[in-house]
Amino acid sequence: MALVGKKFPNLSVNAMDEMGDTFKINVLEEAQKNNKKVLLFWYPKDFTFVCPTELHAFQEALGEFEKRNVKVIGASCDTAEVHFAWLNTAKDNGGIEGVTYPILADSNRNLSSQLGILDISNEQYDEETGAVTVEGDNVTYRATYLIDEEGTIFHESVNHMPLGRNVKEFMRLIDAYSHVQEKGEVCPANWEEGKEAMHANREGVASYLSTSAN
Repeated sequence: MALVGKKFPNLSVNAMDEMGDTFKINVLEEAQKNNKKVLLFWYPKDFTFVCPTELHAFQEALGEFEKRNVKVIGASCDTAEVHFAWLNTAKDNGGIEGVTYPILADSNRNLSSQLGILDISNEQYDEETGAVTVEGDNVTYRATYLIDEEGTIFHESVNHMPLGRNVKEFMRLIDAYSHVQEKGEVCPANWEEGKEAMHANREGVASYLSTSAN
């Protein structure tokens, strides 16, 4: 189910920071109350393989996101305690020591199930026992959400488990959406900060295409 154009779910979830503090984060409120964009990225599991490369990549780009008034939040279905153990594991030992942005601990899967990003299939209900069984690991795919200052999702994407994300692409999307907000123009294919955008009308596209063809 596509969520672009809709408000992010209004739900508080446990989170962990690098100091070992557990607290609640409501992603919708983070955007609305702080007048910030939010980048929320989900990954399957702590102490795995592609995942630490992504968390470090987002950390390395954190200053660029902050300059764009964007709050970065990581998330998985691990517990806060497992997050803290991973945060205290050295980078050269597969850990995420040095990551400073908060990481959601959606261990009850309340938020990830609402978003529909869990690796589950063939859900079956046993009427006699009341038990529900599923196939799959019941962890999240590599889902990413970009949320504007009003709490509206303006981008969502989901990668399969083996495919790491390109952090720079999310910066480009944020730049493009900010340009739309500020200038009232729309951003064509492969647009980057500093390039020409266009007006959303017949004359605008004609002018843009004639210029780009030269």
